Parts: sequence; structure tokens; C-alpha cells
Amino acid sequence: MNSSSAAGSIATASHGAVISGVEHTRRAIAALQAEELQWFARAEALAAEETARIPSSEGREREMPRRGMAAELAAVLRRSDRGMQERMRDAAVLVEGFPETLGALESGRIDVAHVRVIQDAGARITDPDARARFEQAALVVAERETPGRAKPIILMLAQRLDPVPLEERHTEAAAGRRVWVRDLDDGMAELAAVLPAPLAYAIKERLTAHAREIVAAARGARTGAGGEADIGAEAASTDVIATDCRTTDQVRADVLTDLLLTGHATAPVSAGSIPATAAISAHVQITIPAATLTGEGTEPAELVGYGPIDPTTARHLAATAPTWERLFTSPTTGAVLQVDTYRPSVQMRRLLDARDEHCRFPGCRRPARLCDGDHTIDAARGGPTRVTNLANLCPGRHHPVKHKTAWSVVQRPDGILEWTSPTGRVYVDVPRRVLEFMALAAAEEPAPF
Repeated sequence: MNSSSAAGSIATASHGAVISGVEHTRRAIAALQAEELQWFARAEALAAEETARIPSSEGREREMPRRGMAAELAAVLRRSDRGMQERMRDAAVLVEGFPETLGALESGRIDVAHVRVIQDAGARITDPDARARFEQAALVVAERETPGRAKPIILMLAQRLDPVPLEERHTEAAAGRRVWVRDLDDGMAELAAVLPAPLAYAIKERLTAHAREIVAAARGARTGAGGEADIGAEAASTDVIATDCRTTDQVRADVLTDLLLTGHATAPVSAGSIPATAAISAHVQITIPAATLTGEGTEPAELVGYGPIDPTTARHLAATAPTWERLFTSPTTGAVLQVDTYRPSVQMRRLLDARDEHCRFPGCRRPARLCDGDHTIDAARGGPTRVTNLANLCPGRHHPVKHKTAWSVVQRPDGILEWTSPTGRVYVDVPRRVLEFMALAAAEEPAPF
């Protein structure tokens, strides 16, 4: 089929044909990306062979074969030759160390973003048997989830299957924490930091909380949601807030600047939108195995949304937490069965948040605490208010999709949701802990290679 006829068929394609066409095209792209990676790996091998024939031990001379190969690849692809050297090395590691991942990409079961997640997480595992079991488990996750959702699970799998303790690796990594500035164009610069993950996520959470308060106050002032403004200074402050048209990202950046330079958010908009008594604190969710919490075990803790963190940091965070929640999971499926807490609360909501962790529409990562508890079978149609008929859906996007489009959903045991699209395709969304349990179970089986 030539390009003109292909364009014509696409222009008249039905809904179902569009979905099938995109799926077919994506598989073809993945297969070509796998082939390209094999070419890059071969380029690395040729450079290594040429290097081995150089009698000199002088480092610069021995770098020339790789540089020469990378320079020509960069020229033909119009890319940086330095970046091309990295692609050659990464491709060689993938082809040699992660053959099943390359095969999954070639067959279109995963895409190149999944490959990066698996390779980055598994690169630290040097034992061949442990790496093979990790790869087998990681592919169970990658073939079911988006790269964003898969990453924290795959990081946890790498930690569980890596013989080297996380605490040892974290201590070494934490020694490299730093802050730096990179110059940009037009009078701008980029401020970056490498920090322990719980601190980095807590900083972002606190900035986001400030930003939401400020944006909401500005929106309320523009629409008059706050009622008539008082006269004098308060009226002037309200006028300033009403003229604030910054985006959430812009507000977050401004709050970061204010907090670092003055110790508090000093901008008039910030001061006028957040009451002095309304302290804003960071919120992070940590899951800690009981044995790790007491110091009797070394199983990794998890920063929800990120992945494994070292036991010492987890125990410190637990010691300062105002509330602890105890999770009971199934020994046969890994599903969250019950949640207990040491303070009175709405137990059903806690259980749902623990089980789901995020919106349960396929691919969505909005945190559960920012979602609606939706009845899978609508309450208006007799659906019971039970955990087995509830799931978290984000309010502005996927909750309306479920109720106002042709998408439908059925809830299976262990909180597994089966979504059916308007074209009749079924997409299974498995709770994170059940999926991790399935992946670990697959890793216990002998690798088929």
C-alpha cells in the first residue's frame, strides 16, 4: 500500500479501525526500535574488537575506535556523537544482559520506555541468575502497566531480588547528594538537586500544597467566591490576588524561591491567600513491612509513587508519623484485605486508599487521596457501599469517563477491575500489590532461557 492510499484509508477509518491501526503501527515501531538497538549493540562490538587490536595502553588512543564509530552514527542520524557513545553502550548492555526484554520489545508487548525502566532498575543486579529472575518478574509488570505506573513496582522488584542490601547502596548514594545550577538562555537558569527520595517528594508535595491554595484563592477572588471584600488594606490585598494569573507550575516555582530565600512564602498573593493559622505540611505515604519496622527484618520499605527506600529512613519517618495504619494482605495473592489503624477513622476509605494507591483507570497515577470513591455498580442502581464495589477514580477525568461515555467496568476479586472500551476491548487494571505478588511469583519459577 503506497502512502496516498494509506492516507485515504486512514481518513475514512471507523472508530475500531483507528484503535487497531494505532496498535498495529505501535507494534511495528517497537519492532524497528528493537532492530535499531541491535545495530547499536553491533556497533559497540565492532568498536570493542578494533580497540582490542590496538597494542598501545594509552587511554586516549584506545578511545578512538568507539569515538570514530559514534561520530559516523551521529552524522548519519544528525545527533550528538557523545550521546551516540552512550546509546551504543546501553544497547550492548541490553542485548547481552536483558535478552527477554529485547524480545518483548521486538514483539510489541512493551515499548522502549518500558525497556529503559527495566534496564535502569536491573543494571545494579550483577548476579546473572538474580538478574534473569528480575527480568522475568519485571516483564510481568511491564506488559500490564504504563511505564509510569510500572517504574515503582519494578524498582521494588529489583530491590527484593538484588542480593546487595538497599541500605548499603542507599548510604553510598546519599553521600552524593548535591545541588547545582545549569545556565539556560534568556536570563534563566535551572536549579537541580539530588536528595533522598522521601525528602524530594516531600518538598514537591509541600510546594504543590502552597500552589493549590494560592491558585484557588486567586480563582475565588476573580469570581467573587469569597463574598464582598473588606475595605482598606484587605480590599487592596484581594485586588492583588484577583489579578494573579500564574499557572500552578509558575506558582510552585515562585513559592520555592520565596521559601528558600526568606523562609516563608512572602509574595502578597501568597500571604493573602493562606491564613496564618493554616500551616501547610508535606504528605508522603510510606509502606513498611512489620519486621522492617521493628528492626528484625531487612525487606525494603516503599515510598508510594517512587519505589524502595532504605529501612533506616523508613523507621525514622514512622517514628514521627501522627498516624499508623496496619495493612493485612493475602498470603496467596498479595491483595490488601483489611486496614487497621490506631486512631478512629473511616476504615473503608483507608482500605481503598491502601489497596488502590492511585486512580484505577488504566494508566492513571493520580494519588488515591485526591480521588473519588466510586461505586463500580452505581448506588442508584442498587450497588452496595462495600469495598468490593468501590474503587478510586480521579474526579476531573476518569470518574466522568466512567459515567458519561461508553466505557464500562466490572470489579473482580482482590480489587481487579476489568474495563471495557467503546470498541469492546477489555483492559484489566490490577491493584499494585497484587501485580507485584504475581511478578514475584513468576520470578520464583525457573527462567525460560
